[in-house]
Parts: sequence; structure tokens; C-alpha cells
Amino acid sequence: QVQLIQSGGGSVQTGDSLRLSCVASEGNFNQFIVGWFRQAPGKEREFVGAISWNGDTYYADSAKGRFTMSRDNGKKTGLLQMNSLKPEDTAVYYCAVDVTGRFYEIVVRRDYEYDYWGQGTQVTVSS
Repeated sequence: QVQLIQSGGGSVQTGDSLRLSCVASEGNFNQFIVGWFRQAPGKEREFVGAISWNGDTYYADSAKGRFTMSRDNGKKTGLLQMNSLKPEDTAVYYCAVDVTGRFYEIVVRRDYEYDYWGQGTQVTVSS
């Protein structure tokens, strides 16, 4: 059972930056796909981005050019750097890992493809 511990959320102003981290408790992290999702109040959970074991990435259109994913396989850590934050980015952000998946865009966008989830961290952006 892989546990994912998230940190790094908070309350910021429009245009500020935040970095979220996601640390896995065990497993062959260097083989995991790491996905990031978010859920705003009253809305469905939506895909933010995903990063493969070797650093290939897919981003949602809303994240392109502002958000950057990275990973440190030695530390079993996934990172989401969020710049130029907007009020519409306000949501609970979740990381997740797919331990056996295929890194295709249509697949990694599906939240049900992921095996383990972090506890979520609140990001609030005020204008």
C-alpha cells in the first residue's frame, strides 16, 4: 500500500506562486506515473497534468505555460510548481500515482486509472 503525503498548499494573491509536493512512502517510484488533479467547490475533479517516470509530461490547457511538473525519483517525490496563479485555480489539489499504467494522454487524464491518492491540499488564490 503506497501512501502519498502532500504538502505546499496555502492562500496566495493573484500572480503569486506555490509549489506542491507529493512524497510516496514506498514502491518503485521511478516506475510510477504521477498525476495531479484538482477539485473546486461544486465542481468535478479535473486533470491538471501527469509526468512519466522519465519526465515526459502532459498538461491540461489551463495549466500550460504556468504550471510545471517535475520529479525526484531518488526522493520518491513529485512536484507541481504553479506560477501566475489566478482565482480560478482555487481548489483542492491531489496527487496520485499509477503504478502499472501506460503513459498515453487519453489514459493519464482519467482519474480512475490511478491507484493511490494523496490527501489533498487546499490552494486558495484571491484577487
